[in-house]
Amino acid sequence: MKHIERYIEQTILKPLTVDSDIENLVEEAKKYGFVGICVPPFWVKKAKREIGEAPIQLVTVIGFPLGYNMTETKVFETELAIKEGADEIDVVWSITAFKAGLNWPKIELAKLANLCHDHERILKVIIETAYLSEEEIVQACEICRDAGVDYVKTSTGFAPEGAKVEHIALMRANLPSNVGIKASGGIKTFAQAKALIEAGADRIGTSSGVQIVAEQQAQQS
Repeated sequence: MKHIERYIEQTILKPLTVDSDIENLVEEAKKYGFVGICVPPFWVKKAKREIGEAPIQLVTVIGFPLGYNMTETKVFETELAIKEGADEIDVVWSITAFKAGLNWPKIELAKLANLCHDHERILKVIIETAYLSEEEIVQACEICRDAGVDYVKTSTGFAPEGAKVEHIALMRANLPSNVGIKASGGIKTFAQAKALIEAGADRIGTSSGVQIVAEQQAQQS
């Protein structure tokens, strides 16, 4: 694994995020060659300006962090985010509807997938693995697959647990090859990131991207 930075979406979603944090985030992405950055919806427009022509994917979150917003709200949020320059949308699915045994999550995700694809944008779905059994993780992957999403993502980073190697392996075993996996939540070291990639993750969402790259470089030198 030569270039860990090409897997990393450097992320800032903390409640006290300010404009200088966004500037630093973009600066780090340019300096270290991260594949993307993930910012709160409020900061999408500024982040887009800061990125300029740099080859950095601009990611934002929808229905974050609990996912129980109305679908119409998520659709409107997504439309706004795309209009302001987001390349990729990370939506928290309706865990509440899923736990209630409703068919609604698939309907919601299909609507969002169609919207994103109509605008040539990527849709990632945060299933929040911390709240799911292994059987439910498999069901979630099947729902995401059938709804036509582009990636399934483990966590918001706001739940009790984040990405786990065994969950990534389970997701990879139950998703077709054209659906990617984004590991996120509590990823702070190169060893963690490497293990998750080897288990099947295509993207790593982390606020520790700089440290992870530094650790890889230290190991290679």
